[in-house]
Amino acid sequence: MTRKFVPSVLLCCLVGAGFCGCSRTVDPMATRDPLEPFNRQVHAFNRSVDEFVLRPMAVSAKGNGELAERISDFSANLGKPADIVNNVLQLRLVKAGENVLRFGMNTVFGVGGLFDVATAAGMPENDTDFGETLHVWGFGEGAYLEVPFIGPSTTRDLAGSLVDLAIDPLNHLNRDQVRGATVARLASRIGDRGRYSELVDSVLYESADSYAQARLLYLQNRRYKLGQTADEGNFVDPYEDPYAE
Repeated sequence: MTRKFVPSVLLCCLVGAGFCGCSRTVDPMATRDPLEPFNRQVHAFNRSVDEFVLRPMAVSAKGNGELAERISDFSANLGKPADIVNNVLQLRLVKAGENVLRFGMNTVFGVGGLFDVATAAGMPENDTDFGETLHVWGFGEGAYLEVPFIGPSTTRDLAGSLVDLAIDPLNHLNRDQVRGATVARLASRIGDRGRYSELVDSVLYESADSYAQARLLYLQNRRYKLGQTADEGNFVDPYEDPYAE
């Protein structure tokens, strides 16, 4: 496993770096959407998937809140090994250590992660990903993308997601274990869809331009998570054409 794991990490790091290398920009808060016509088509597809698949499943699952919470906690715990790897790559060793303790506590005392005892004990989560690692390394976010079945992203975050698949130790276990982890993550996503149904519905089905609204919310939330802030003069109107003179 180790022989396959290390080359995969190195290869995907190079791919991620190359993918984002041209993404540097003078204004990190600008909206860059050169693929908007294509992105809007993907957005329409994703909206249909949500309307006819995700939302009905989320409504059905919403009645069992306890089960949804257990699946969410289990899925979150599955993501901690990848968080630890990214913490180390970002040289945030204290956060890496906290995540090691968190993963160990929830795995041992939380029945394999079904219960989030670490949060109850006051331990921080320190969630991260390789997209944030690329940000720490100085790569710009690149262009905005709408990815089929996934939703809003950027070229940097999409590259980061691909690398996360390679560096996550859980993805290098046997097929049955990987399949089980994938099912848990999908179930968690359905649970999240139900948990945030009012917000998602307002964006997708009640806003004047669901694509522009989703783009604005994603970029604002992502930049806030990465510690990027904009002053009032840099406020972005979600319905404004980013290429208008």
